[in-house]
Amino acid sequence: MLASNHSCQTTVGRYGPLVIADAAALIRAGFPVAVATETVYGLAADSTNSAAVVRIYEAKGRPIFNPLIIHVLDLAAAEALGVFNDEARALALKHWPGPLTLVVPRRSDCPVSTLATAGLDTIAIRVPAHRAIRALLEASEVPLAAPSANASGRLSPTRAEHVLNTLNGRVRLIIDDGPNTLGIESTIVAVDDKGVRLLRLGPIMTGLSLSAHDKIESPGQTMNHYAPSKELRTDAMSAGNDEWHIGFGTVGGHTTLSQSGDLVEAAANLFDRLHEADRSACATIAVAPVPETGIGAAINDRLRRACAANAGS
Repeated sequence: MLASNHSCQTTVGRYGPLVIADAAALIRAGFPVAVATETVYGLAADSTNSAAVVRIYEAKGRPIFNPLIIHVLDLAAAEALGVFNDEARALALKHWPGPLTLVVPRRSDCPVSTLATAGLDTIAIRVPAHRAIRALLEASEVPLAAPSANASGRLSPTRAEHVLNTLNGRVRLIIDDGPNTLGIESTIVAVDDKGVRLLRLGPIMTGLSLSAHDKIESPGQTMNHYAPSKELRTDAMSAGNDEWHIGFGTVGGHTTLSQSGDLVEAAANLFDRLHEADRSACATIAVAPVPETGIGAAINDRLRRACAANAGS
């Protein structure tokens, strides 16, 4: 019988060799652990163990049709899982380690559980740069499936306490390595016989237009994603009654994404500020206009999805 994640005791451990060793032992035993990455905190488990993958979906309450990103240490490890053509390899060499996920055809002998790839004939792979998840990859010696460490469809976690807010009692260990440096999920690009397609906006600027899709090809494509529990509106120059206002640049508020108008700083602060707004006594949230340039496009993408989720709830 599959042991449940539910009602377990959650421990928060500061990053270091002993905590990584404890985390690797849990990974080998088939349990997920939350870990810092350069993008957002991830909920990592052995991607080759179907029971462990089920525990990720269970802990998050995530639909099983939504595939997971598989994390590995280097391009050689990635090529053991997926088929890389010249274009995919060039992107990997340019941006890995880093916040780029590549969706490529799955190898016929790929050891990753089909549950992790939602039964698709493709696989989403990333080589992360952050020391915590890289140390966990080295210690556990398996490719790690690692979606964001939050309840499915809710705000992504950029601090250990954000993970604790939604997954307390559902995950055994959180590896705390401070706030994330980027604070927004990876760019996702598909590379196959159809060409090169942008599936999700993120920190890596590809110059591609976001691809239209009528089926789920990768994580983060559903509209009801990245949502706070409160109604949210964008392009707000001021706050309404009982509304928490998140400013940007010259537009002030209760707090700000970046007082100087720095889009990189704004991306790093996005989910932190939304968590803060969600905890406030105000009934709704308003966010100041953010330019649709550079990483601002990824920020606005997350905000539009948050609005769509609340409109449909």
